[in-house]
Amino acid sequence: MRRLAISLLCLLSAILGDHAQSVLTWGDQHNGTYINPVLNADYSDPDVIRVGDKYYMVASDFHFMGMQILESPDMVNWTIISQVYDRLDEPGWNENRHFGGGSWAPALRYHDGRFWVFFCTYDEGLFMSSATNPRGPWTPLHCLRHIPKWEDPCPFWDDDGQAYLGRSRWRAGPIIVHRMSADGTRLLDDGVTVYEGPIAEGTKFLKRNGWYYLIIPEGGVSEGWQTVLRSRSIYGPYERRMVLEQGMTTVNGPHQGALVDTPQGTWMFFHFQSVSPAGRVVHLQPAYWKDDWPVIGVDQDRNGIGEPVFVWKKPVTGDNPPCLPQTDDEFDGNELFWVGQQQRALRLQWQWNHNPYHDAWSLNEQPGWLTLHALQADMLRNSHNMLTQKTMGYTSEATTLIDVSQLTDGTHAGLLCTGAQFHGLGICRHGNTFSVYSEADGERTIVCEIKRRRLFLRVTVDSRHNQHQFSYSLDGRNYLIASEVFRLKEGGWKGTRVGLYCYNTFGDSGKASFDWFHYRITE
Repeated sequence: MRRLAISLLCLLSAILGDHAQSVLTWGDQHNGTYINPVLNADYSDPDVIRVGDKYYMVASDFHFMGMQILESPDMVNWTIISQVYDRLDEPGWNENRHFGGGSWAPALRYHDGRFWVFFCTYDEGLFMSSATNPRGPWTPLHCLRHIPKWEDPCPFWDDDGQAYLGRSRWRAGPIIVHRMSADGTRLLDDGVTVYEGPIAEGTKFLKRNGWYYLIIPEGGVSEGWQTVLRSRSIYGPYERRMVLEQGMTTVNGPHQGALVDTPQGTWMFFHFQSVSPAGRVVHLQPAYWKDDWPVIGVDQDRNGIGEPVFVWKKPVTGDNPPCLPQTDDEFDGNELFWVGQQQRALRLQWQWNHNPYHDAWSLNEQPGWLTLHALQADMLRNSHNMLTQKTMGYTSEATTLIDVSQLTDGTHAGLLCTGAQFHGLGICRHGNTFSVYSEADGERTIVCEIKRRRLFLRVTVDSRHNQHQFSYSLDGRNYLIASEVFRLKEGGWKGTRVGLYCYNTFGDSGKASFDWFHYRITE
């Protein structure tokens, strides 16, 4: 009852407090509280650790390159600080054949002065990378085992130095524990099945007070719940307890995340909620320990299982300014960021659809602009030079200024908004004619012909009502509607995204340049 009362008081404070106009209806409320989702964007299957007084997050990126590392001073405000890799050197990854493949439910750990990331891909196997600094560089991806349909691995180094790895198998249910070499490069056996449950996956290890804990989601993405297993031996037998469920709330499938503590001993639990079309957004729940079991959320219906809270006190107080993961880009190239083993000037919010073609983009050809060279494709979905970032918030808009003076016959370039469907607004050239056109899953509609070679493009995003619409402008002030309102749904295990593209239906010819990209979150 005490925690429920605190939750209600926090909610009242959030409603009545003196808020700045910039305060959103989620995340940091600038008054010592936060509203869930704490990160209203598709950071699927989040894993979070604390190192010192900083918190670090990874998430599933699937077929988008590459995996992002986020940092926070307080578990609520997050910044992208590096990418672990930007390509998978496996068959098919240069040809856009693996939508929904790629990185599934990575685990992030800190051991022996290094940050470690482990993940599985559906087709290729189990991979690992590490770094002494989370900002990079990261070691080249190392494949511990080439095998399909493994998923959700997590490493664990015991007190005696012996290393283990827990993982599951796609839709099979069992949790399997392997012995692993201390350097994280080899599995030493075929593993021992320690638990079988209903779609048990997402294993995260924790050891506390002599207990081994396996923190696992069960029941599937949108209908599931959070389970915790504990044993005095890493191989079991394990006791089981359900610790978080939807219950009386509207938060479906609250599971798959991480138990994290503050230096002062406050515990919190990260998990996702599956929301269409935005994807899997990140929630943060209060937690504490009772009789060596974690208690998560608030047990509103008094059945012994916690339920998600809407608003809560921030776990870390102090002078941490509210911030969100990066969105805007002026394409000035003034700063370098680690992506794997390379430093690149493209900002870290951007992710390529499948493997990037680094010789087909540039920040130097037209300084202050991003230039995308057209690679051959028959439609937007199959475009190789497709640069995207996650949508964020409930309502937002993305705007860019494009220069199409160097389009060649058959070139299409512009602004995109995608989920399972691929929608674009751009300029195409056929012969000597330049036209504004919209595209929806390969179907193109000419909006109008243009004489100008620079144009402002915009898309508005309303994930609450699943309404999206393109517009364009000649002067950057007055915008004309360029498409019908369209709906999206999540696809390839990912939610909606916005971004830029350039392709040519005839061959590798032509290019477009973008002066800037501005993404404004309004709710």
